[in-house]
Amino acid sequence: MPDLKIGDTVDVFVEAPEDANGQLILSRKRAKTQRSWESINEALENDRIINGFVKSRTKGGLIVDIMGVEAFLPGSQIDIKPIRDYDIYVGKTMEFKVVKINHEFKNVVVSHKILIEDDLESQKVEIVSKLEKGQVLEGTVKNITDFGVFIDLGGVDGLLHITDISWGRIEHPKEVLSLDEKINVVVLDFDDEKKRIALGLKQLTPHPWESLDTNLTVGSKVKGKIVTVADYGAFLEIIPGVEGLIHVSEMSWSQNLRSPQEFLKVGDEIEAEVLTLDRDERKMSLGIKQLTQDPWQNVAERYPIGSKHTAVVKNMTNFGVFVEIEEGIDGLIHISDLSWSKKVNHPNEFTKVGDTLDVVVLELDVESRKLSLGHKQLEENPWDTFETIFTLDSVHQGTVVKVTDKGAVIALPYGVEGFVPTKHMAKEDGTTIKAEETNDFKIIEFNKDAKRIVVSHARIWEEAKAEAVAEERATKKKEAKASNTAVKKVKDSVEKSTLGDLDVLAQLKQQMEGEENKNKQ
Repeated sequence: MPDLKIGDTVDVFVEAPEDANGQLILSRKRAKTQRSWESINEALENDRIINGFVKSRTKGGLIVDIMGVEAFLPGSQIDIKPIRDYDIYVGKTMEFKVVKINHEFKNVVVSHKILIEDDLESQKVEIVSKLEKGQVLEGTVKNITDFGVFIDLGGVDGLLHITDISWGRIEHPKEVLSLDEKINVVVLDFDDEKKRIALGLKQLTPHPWESLDTNLTVGSKVKGKIVTVADYGAFLEIIPGVEGLIHVSEMSWSQNLRSPQEFLKVGDEIEAEVLTLDRDERKMSLGIKQLTQDPWQNVAERYPIGSKHTAVVKNMTNFGVFVEIEEGIDGLIHISDLSWSKKVNHPNEFTKVGDTLDVVVLELDVESRKLSLGHKQLEENPWDTFETIFTLDSVHQGTVVKVTDKGAVIALPYGVEGFVPTKHMAKEDGTTIKAEETNDFKIIEFNKDAKRIVVSHARIWEEAKAEAVAEERATKKKEAKASNTAVKKVKDSVEKSTLGDLDVLAQLKQQMEGEENKNKQ
């Protein structure tokens, strides 16, 4: 008690009426503590602000001395923003509000944050009441997200969307703004209850389109940087906030449209030509293929019908192969023009993307920019020769390469394929020809136009068997005919013999009758 002196008046607490010497036992400390508890309880009941001294740091918060009573200040109740370093508050005298008292354990919980919130709420009410669209306010960057920035306007938060930060295209707000930065923003919109406030930053500066070169017209050449690449095209930024769309169809003279990523990537600095320009709508379309000569000019002179060229496979469909003879000159090889002999069900059975193919020009439509090409036409039609080899009823050796529900595909000589129906796959022993089995087959149909050859194995042994049966029948018939002839000869012999005897008897009779008449005379 160094601050006490004779004559001072102090509060004391009577601990006992008297001691062994008959004197009262008093406590100034207990008196101070009791007075402090009375003040703390009164502060809680009346929601009154009290002062306290921050003594030390403890787990989860700070210890505050309030008139000799130790109170706990949780870390979450220090400030409205998260506090990372509690030590900066130790040794400070601050204002608090009592939020909880546990009389049983003599625990007191206080808050400093609630005082700040009360102040902010009053500020918020004042700010919101004066809020108007177009109003410019100063704010502090409170939080940065992928989609925008939350700005503290002095007790009320507003959202500055990423699209309203800059006239130019940015990938993330942190490219332009940083935490705790103070900036001016304009109020763009708010709801009826003024709980959601939309803010703008770029609106405080003139739109870049207004500063765009007035001499820029359709046909002008512009330079810029690619800021976005999408499936349909890419955006070229000429100056910050002014972009033009380069559609994928304007990237190459090729009719076989490809992905924009094959031509451009973000960050590329290129030159382009202005195709359309609408300053009122602030829209511009650009092209880069226009900077090179159209390859379809004089195409008839470079690719006349019947000329031969080398092309690269770029794409395939069910009906054919798209190839590129040179940049911007594409052509189609129909699936039927790939091979004379092989039946191609899909182009990927014949070639693949990236392969090089020799081609011949079949048709050319300059106006429609269509080029019809052929590959098989580089060789003579082998079916003219096949027609003389695979004649009807001729027999050839073949191997089963694929079995289907309706029959099997047979590999015949000279790389030709034939088809054998299921019923014609039967063998003489009653079994059926299997895959990869080699055997003899007879040609039962040949169609040069349709490139179709139908063969049969069963026909070979069936006809041989029928021929054997017919030959056997012919032999039996021949033998029967010979037997009949022999019998007839015998009969004829017998008949002649009998008739001869009759003639002799008739002559004897006549002779005898003549001699008898002579005797009568």
